[in-house]
Amino acid sequence: MNGVVTYISDLIVRVQFDDQSPRVGELLIVDNGKNTLLLVDHLEAGGSALCLNVRTEKHLQKGMSVKGTKKGIEIPVGDAVIGRIFDALGSPMDGLPALEEKDLERKDILKIPGRTSNFTIAAPEILETGIKVIDFFTPFIKGRKIGIIGGAGVGKTVLTMELINNIAQSGKGLSFFAGIGERIREGHELYQTLKENDLLKNTCMFFGQMNENPIQRALIAMAAVSQAEYFRDDKNKDILFFADNMYRYVQAKNELATILGQIPSEGGYEATIFSDIKILQDRLSSNEHGSITSVQTIYVPADDLSDPAVQMIQHELDSIVVLSRKVAEQGIRPAVDLSKTTSSLLTPAIVGDRHYVLSVQVQALLQKYESLKSIIAIIGENELSTTDRADYAKAKKLIANFTQNMHVMEKYTGIKGDFFSREQTLQSIEEIVT
Repeated sequence: MNGVVTYISDLIVRVQFDDQSPRVGELLIVDNGKNTLLLVDHLEAGGSALCLNVRTEKHLQKGMSVKGTKKGIEIPVGDAVIGRIFDALGSPMDGLPALEEKDLERKDILKIPGRTSNFTIAAPEILETGIKVIDFFTPFIKGRKIGIIGGAGVGKTVLTMELINNIAQSGKGLSFFAGIGERIREGHELYQTLKENDLLKNTCMFFGQMNENPIQRALIAMAAVSQAEYFRDDKNKDILFFADNMYRYVQAKNELATILGQIPSEGGYEATIFSDIKILQDRLSSNEHGSITSVQTIYVPADDLSDPAVQMIQHELDSIVVLSRKVAEQGIRPAVDLSKTTSSLLTPAIVGDRHYVLSVQVQALLQKYESLKSIIAIIGENELSTTDRADYAKAKKLIANFTQNMHVMEKYTGIKGDFFSREQTLQSIEEIVT
């Protein structure tokens, strides 16, 4: 199967085939001495294929010959990848020696594994994070999804790093981190933190940071998920999957749609936004072989929680932690907006009656606190009734109680990080509300 380059525009390359056409998702190699890789995005009438220049290779000209590989993007999978950093094509990025190919299997990142019909959901298993506000408001349940939502600079990455640090310390399962379109500095800091705490032995990392083109930023999520699926299905492992940032995945797909000249949806995003999100989220699932528990950060453009992309991602999650700029400005860390943070898993059947009843009491106090703030701004706290004044004081104590020092910030602040067991968290709240 051979073709010829007939059109080049930015990352778009059209290849004309006279005989057999390639399949969508296949990798093509340009015969230009550089073995430039093209990914078939879709096929057009007349035997031409519209392809994406995966690595932004500049050594391309019209008339160059192209040959098919009959393969998609395949990344190495297996125990040798643990503790390493890879890009969207499975190439190491950590400066360490290349992997020995003879010892590795390879997996197509766009191939979705088959589903089984005999899978039964196991009893909920609560994983302690050591972070009071998460363990109380959005319990971390094995095999489920939690989202950390907020605008720029409110602490999404710090909270994610703290979760990785605290959960990985237990040594249970494997941790996967997908850096999607975020800052290079943050990826470097995370790698150094894991290395210093001897946690790389249970972690595999994939980076497609904001310096990469939108093709690699979109593919990096699929590459990380494929690796997680392999360890879940072939090694029967329980996986902790961290994605930072899921909104950047949508943003990368939107950039690609613009480059391809596709008509956007009413919200300004790519027309396929729903299926793009759904396909990725469906792969972050559990089966009879193992579980994938995911933590996904979601950037909120202009602090607008009603953004269509943010709303669509939220619908796929079980729990949502909302970080607020107003809370951050008060010096509260983590800067969680307690009134907007929600979880569908906060039920008596999962967390028990004691935890559930406390959550109802806390939410009632916080709602009352919000309504009393506007009254106090006018007449002052001393004019409140005795009951209202007592409830207002309890709410302030609760907010202060959920403030916590982070282990991953110790080297910057000089303050030792805190870890609270779920029992300690519940006891501290009982002392305030009762």
